[in-house]
Amino acid sequence: MTINRRALLGGMTGAAMLAPFLAIERAMAQHAEHGGHGSQAGATGSPSPAEQQEMAARHDQMMQEMFGDNLFKNEQVAMLLYPGFTALDLVGPHYFFACMFGAKVHLVTTEADLEPVASDLGLAIAPTITLEETPSDLDVLFLPGGTRGTLDVMKSERVLGWVSDRASRAKHITSVCTGSMILAKAGLLEGKKATSHWATLPVLADYGAIPTDERVVRDGNILTGAGVSAGLDFAIALVEQLRGRKYAEALVLQAEYAPEPSIKAGSITDASADVGEMMELMFSPVAQEFKALASG
Repeated sequence: MTINRRALLGGMTGAAMLAPFLAIERAMAQHAEHGGHGSQAGATGSPSPAEQQEMAARHDQMMQEMFGDNLFKNEQVAMLLYPGFTALDLVGPHYFFACMFGAKVHLVTTEADLEPVASDLGLAIAPTITLEETPSDLDVLFLPGGTRGTLDVMKSERVLGWVSDRASRAKHITSVCTGSMILAKAGLLEGKKATSHWATLPVLADYGAIPTDERVVRDGNILTGAGVSAGLDFAIALVEQLRGRKYAEALVLQAEYAPEPSIKAGSITDASADVGEMMELMFSPVAQEFKALASG
């Protein structure tokens, strides 16, 4: 099947529109391989240009009817990159944000240039913009977490000043994992319900926040996600706020997000006692460092 994927991605639709076309492409290829006959499409292994246009128009109409004004918007999303961030905190939400038609996702580096920024485990991501160049008015301000890198950011007056400034006008102030520690250090969580990685969740109280042991926590325009993998649940919740339930549902299906872990140990209460104790001992020193910064 002859489809200009670049045109599709840059035009009225995006990644979601490719799914039905790729399914048709596979079916047509199989039909052609088995010597299909009876129509021009069967003979060539591809629908005619007129048939392609008709399918595209029908799909566009379906999306317009289902999503209405939520189909295409122009949200400005800023996702902070700093040395030592946890990649999965950012990558999961980025997938969902970047799949919103019309949204502009800025990968904002704390560094002086646009060199790739290495995560805590060495996965480097290329930023698109610096702190100073980031739009002043944002729809979404997003902060990923980490350990040593996050602690360093919390000691940076430059970065905290940027966070406070952009948050003062942002429609949605958000984080995943210990990214909420940065929000807390910037004074944005005082008196607010919030969550974090289980190891640092109690520490939020030292910053005047209300620790809330839930996967995703919303308090006004502040949305926080728990540790690492909770970024996916967080992102789905935020897309629903921004674009509505049907839009979020479509992206969940597109991502085939239906987790079935072979080991259910994603919380201290679910993990076996000996593993839980060992992990708590491992994280205790860094939790104490986050705690110490509350009074620093």
